[in-house]
Amino acid sequence: MPQGVLQVGRLMPSLTQKLRDDYAAYLLPTDPAERAEFLTSHGSEIRVAVTSGGVGVNADLMAALPNLGAVVNFGVGYDTTDVGAAAARGIGVSNTPDVLTDCVADTAVGLMIDTLRQFPASDRYVRAGRWPVDGIYPLTRQVSNTRVGIIGMGRIGGAIAKRLSAFDCTISYHNRHQVDGSPYTYVGSPVELAAAADVLIIAATGGASTEKLVNREVLDALGADGYLVNIARGSVVDEDALVSALVDGRLAGAGLDVFAHEPNVPEPLLSMDNVVLQPHVGSGTVQTRAAMEELTLRNLDSFLESGQLVTPVPLPAS
Repeated sequence: MPQGVLQVGRLMPSLTQKLRDDYAAYLLPTDPAERAEFLTSHGSEIRVAVTSGGVGVNADLMAALPNLGAVVNFGVGYDTTDVGAAAARGIGVSNTPDVLTDCVADTAVGLMIDTLRQFPASDRYVRAGRWPVDGIYPLTRQVSNTRVGIIGMGRIGGAIAKRLSAFDCTISYHNRHQVDGSPYTYVGSPVELAAAADVLIIAATGGASTEKLVNREVLDALGADGYLVNIARGSVVDEDALVSALVDGRLAGAGLDVFAHEPNVPEPLLSMDNVVLQPHVGSGTVQTRAAMEELTLRNLDSFLESGQLVTPVPLPAS
């Protein structure tokens, strides 16, 4: 029997199947006319919306679901869900923290290595038969002993710092607040952090408060010998400013797992050997996605049974 569950946007096939088979979940239509008809017919039945960080639930959709009590998010990021509107309505929001920390931190370190050492480009160099013709691949940048600045010293930022400490990197960070007991150096602004770093890694949450936090001023402070790595959200970076810096040679390179307008990637980046591009796969391992699915379903079950979420996110004061 239907339990008032609505799937919003695409999810992992296994999760979609469980929602359909075990909860008789509805799937929100993507066609505007079909969506409007569905919401008119079934909007009042929905108690829980299950979505992902790439889609979310906006204020308009919440308004069309008068009995919505929770938004269960598959993923750690929830910036695509209007938490202000949720708080005003008393709607709980959950995410899947912790279970993806290790894989995303691994991705950040891997992107940093690939970008500074240009491993993807050197792989293409071999495959294209250039090694016997053109000789030794051009020298690249050492990873160990570099100065790394991290924007966002939460769970993922801390895990990145821990890994890079093993590379004898000097770690500093910028955060909304200084982290008590952190062994790393706190810096008061992104510009100051970038100016003191060889590599700037973004591990901050997305949303309005961090939109274009890394702007031209920050990129210029990082400079022509600096590298940017982003495993957070594309919105945290002024993408036009980033492309301009890379095209003009005002930045040495970038490793990007996320983009401002996914799945669209700026055309100039596609031909750059000093840029490593990934299709938002930071948490994309079998083990981590299974753990994310399990926690998503735990949140769903808990809300349906008790009205409480297992991993609620903090909402702004309404």
